[in-house]
Amino acid sequence: MGEVVGCGLIAHVPTIMLPEKIRHELNEGKDFSLVEGLHRLKREVLAKLDYDVVVVLDSHWFTTVEFVITSAARRTGKYTSDELPRGMSQVPYDLPGDPAFAELVASKAAKHGTWITPIADPCLPIQYATVNVAHYLQKGNEAWLSMSCAQTGETDDFLRVGRALGEAIAESGKKVLLLASGAMSHKFWPLQKLRAHEAAGVQHIFSPEHAAADLARIDWFKAGDHAQVLKTMPEFLKFKPEANFGHYVMMAAAVGETDFAAPGRLFSDYENSIGTGQVHIWFDRPSGGWTRKNKAAE
Repeated sequence: MGEVVGCGLIAHVPTIMLPEKIRHELNEGKDFSLVEGLHRLKREVLAKLDYDVVVVLDSHWFTTVEFVITSAARRTGKYTSDELPRGMSQVPYDLPGDPAFAELVASKAAKHGTWITPIADPCLPIQYATVNVAHYLQKGNEAWLSMSCAQTGETDDFLRVGRALGEAIAESGKKVLLLASGAMSHKFWPLQKLRAHEAAGVQHIFSPEHAAADLARIDWFKAGDHAQVLKTMPEFLKFKPEANFGHYVMMAAAVGETDFAAPGRLFSDYENSIGTGQVHIWFDRPSGGWTRKNKAAE
């Protein structure tokens, strides 16, 4: 039996790829906690875990008529962002793949009433939601796969894909790490105002209401109350979470959905990025595995 050995909601903001000097200039003379948080996560958690596959649930990869999972044997090259080429320019990446695992994930889609296509095309673009986190967290020869967030997807669609992913992992025999790469609330300041809001402080989040919505969910994450996060998705969608929060919802569904009860450990402060809410939160595998809370009663 395969299993998820750990999972996390991970911020991938372009700021983390800027030189330290520039980061300090943007943040009132100090670094963003997101940067050291990634170093700590690798040092304190990932270095001690044994895993074969990393699946990045990529909130920047928008597909339209289906979900897509990368199935190339390897993805390698240099990445320059079309969105922010000044900040992310010719970043090298070399990510082994796992075609058989990708095919297995895709094979579970129909059973769960959704559509997942494995794509091995070497010309398939890569997104910085994958490149940035791999830059900090890649250990060695583990496989790194990316899964898209369908831009037409609703919460139920993300749940269906997460269930398919979880079933495939269990059948695969692989030890898998899930990285939900993306933000919480995701409303940017307008261009004429955003340069006044580049520092990390919560006061720079787009509105107090956006910050409050994020912070409520961070409290639920810390308490392991993922059921409440999922129950209140219609409310949270009013605050424009990145990719409709599909990256998180897919991850949650893969490890138990409303029975997912692992408490979160923060590996950063809750920080602003030109209006958007960013944080690193890690969920350790429970000692007894991802068991259902109500298993004994079922």
